[in-house]
Amino acid sequence: MNLHNYYYYFKKALTPRFCDELVKYGISQQEQVALTGKQVDKIKKNRNLLKQDSKDLKKKRDSNIVWTSDSWIYKEIQPYIHEANISAGWNFDWNFSEPCQFTKYKLNQFYDWHCDSWDKPYDTPNDPNHHGKIRKLSVTCSLSDPKNYKGGELEFDFRNLDPGKPSVRKCVEISERGSIVVFPSHVWHRVKPVTKGTRYSLVVWNLGYPFK
Repeated sequence: MNLHNYYYYFKKALTPRFCDELVKYGISQQEQVALTGKQVDKIKKNRNLLKQDSKDLKKKRDSNIVWTSDSWIYKEIQPYIHEANISAGWNFDWNFSEPCQFTKYKLNQFYDWHCDSWDKPYDTPNDPNHHGKIRKLSVTCSLSDPKNYKGGELEFDFRNLDPGKPSVRKCVEISERGSIVVFPSHVWHRVKPVTKGTRYSLVVWNLGYPFK
């Protein structure tokens, strides 16, 4: 899918108070090791991860997360998703936001190149909010003051550009605290290793039925 806009941003959209409350909430909860989609599927089938699986995971992704579905978070974030969807010209049909992922990137933690969408829709007949849908729009919110950490840059890879043209672009627009970036879930991206401090962010995936 060719895109005119690979991402759409809102600088310092979230207030410092909202960021403080979200970080305070996130660090007060029991965190867990972040997994990739393949690892989640393996757990569903086998109930556990082998040591080799854990080692392989660390090569791809190393971060800690907390899941939340609190309405006060959606109420703040979703208007920006709707605005970006229209202003960027995507006009994707979506109708559900998955649980929010509060993410901690500590020293040397990262998430290598990946895209958020999968090769087929959710197959969850008992969960109509997910069943038959795909991830269409992804959202990343910056919750940390850039003075408190180094590294952890969000980068995009615009892989369908003409050969020979630079395709990797650093998303400098999200560097300021409270900034929001919305992008189609099939766009490749990564978070580079944090070299100092801790980077806090919030990620939300938004679903709709497959493109026609």
